[in-house]
Amino acid sequence: MNLILLEPAELRSDGVTALSGRRAIHLLDVLQVQPGHDVRVGIVNGGLGTGRVLSIDGTTVTLRCTIESVPERPLVDLLLALPRPKVLQRLWAQIAALGVGQVILTNAERVERNYFDTHVLEPKVFHPLLVEGLQQARDTHVPQVSVHKRLKVLIEDDLDRLCPRTRRLVAHPGETRTFRAAVGADLERPRDDRTLLAVGPEGGWTEYELNLLTSHGFETVGMGARTLRSDTACIALLALLHEALRVKLG
Repeated sequence: MNLILLEPAELRSDGVTALSGRRAIHLLDVLQVQPGHDVRVGIVNGGLGTGRVLSIDGTTVTLRCTIESVPERPLVDLLLALPRPKVLQRLWAQIAALGVGQVILTNAERVERNYFDTHVLEPKVFHPLLVEGLQQARDTHVPQVSVHKRLKVLIEDDLDRLCPRTRRLVAHPGETRTFRAAVGADLERPRDDRTLLAVGPEGGWTEYELNLLTSHGFETVGMGARTLRSDTACIALLALLHEALRVKLG
């Protein structure tokens, strides 16, 4: 936990908040704070700053917070074929830590229909996991999450509204074009344009699905010949895309 992240409602108008539970335990046991110490704090979907420890009462830590800056929203969005519930539960925090503005979960031919019944898709389950990832990465922007049970409807009817004017990339095993090549060749786009990355299910996109995506502006990219599990592929692909954007933006 590299950042103490607060919900807006937890902060009083004078900047004071009283923390208990996991965050207080981290402050007391890991950071071993004392009154007068400063810690890094952030407001969910808001700014970053400093919290000064005012007092410690048992397992409650009271901070006075000063917000100093607002981090930029990540320039990457993720379209992800719904993985197995246990895999998705592991992915939430990692996706947020890597930096994603929006997570669009979708059906695909190789997605089991019962995956959509999982409690892992409930905000009360995934929101704390996203916050956990943000606290690791020192960010405040919680990814927006939407769930779509029909890929064709999503791509043809909804995607332009969800992700207007974005660069669109789809990962495909065996594709030789790299992220750096795809991002670097797109010279006409503004430097700060958003990029939407589509990652398929275990077994990959079908030929029909790949054609559907490419016919709606997605360019295929890859990262070599190895076939990876969906969670490993998702993390690796996001990291490669962020690196390609970092190089382009300088």
